[in-house]
Amino acid sequence: MTVMVRDFRPSDAAAFAGVRQVAMPFMLTSAASVAFDAAHAHPDARYRLLVAVADGGEVIGTAEAGIAYDSPGPRVGHANVYVHPERLRQGAGSLLVRAAEEHLAGAGATAVYSWVLDDPANRAFAERRGYRPSRSAHFLRLDLAGGTLPPLRRPPAGVELVPGSAFADGPRPLFALHAETAADEPGDVDTECTDYEQWLTETWNHPLFSPELTAVAVVDGRPAAFSAARTDGGTRYGTVMTGTARAFRGRGLAKLAKNASLHRARAAGFTEAFTGNDTGNRPMLAINTWFGYEMCATEVRHVHTLG
Repeated sequence: MTVMVRDFRPSDAAAFAGVRQVAMPFMLTSAASVAFDAAHAHPDARYRLLVAVADGGEVIGTAEAGIAYDSPGPRVGHANVYVHPERLRQGAGSLLVRAAEEHLAGAGATAVYSWVLDDPANRAFAERRGYRPSRSAHFLRLDLAGGTLPPLRRPPAGVELVPGSAFADGPRPLFALHAETAADEPGDVDTECTDYEQWLTETWNHPLFSPELTAVAVVDGRPAAFSAARTDGGTRYGTVMTGTARAFRGRGLAKLAKNASLHRARAAGFTEAFTGNDTGNRPMLAINTWFGYEMCATEVRHVHTLG
């Protein structure tokens, strides 16, 4: 069997998403989201999607690669490779890694970061190619259909809970809250979220984003905490960021917002809730444990120096 790697085409969107869904079932993705990401990435990100194709044109592996253009540090890139579990050990992963690294080296990256599932085979694959392990993160799942959520409670005096759609006419306050909380997230690469128009494109207008299920705690007219929600168009829902502005931390507002979002998701018919946590983010891990989330997988971020 011959395997070749080529650039993503819009007609590959469903197959690309299909590989992702099988290889990483705890990540929300869809054909629409893949096509959207390919079409709307910031030019400076040098975002590129690749597919590994077997005889007959079947897409058996995928890769996404790009530059952390919004990082104030050295020029680094990311490359995440996924191969269909039934098509492992046929050379697709190696070809995809090589093509992604060549693209990033050509874009001036000095290092590549990649998330790798925490199992012996995947870690050995990465280490054979010169990648060394760094920080880790958990994927968490909550049964919305059969599980029990903490009861909704009345917000404290001076706090109002509203859906993200309440800011549809002007979401800039949510952008400011997102930027502040993202700056404090643990990670290997610092980022600066300063481009409002790009945030509107990549986050607010993303096809998976749900303003209706996103919950915001407002204090004195200002968004103070939020839990941002995405859905896959079926029965799966996920919170992709939950956080509180620095001036309002320690008051339980993030937990309040996330609980409201989870209750709305269940009422809307979603049966599974997913989220992810850096293993060093103990406050958020504690909140998710309180909700009843259970760990379903762990990833380890690896880094490889180019040159």
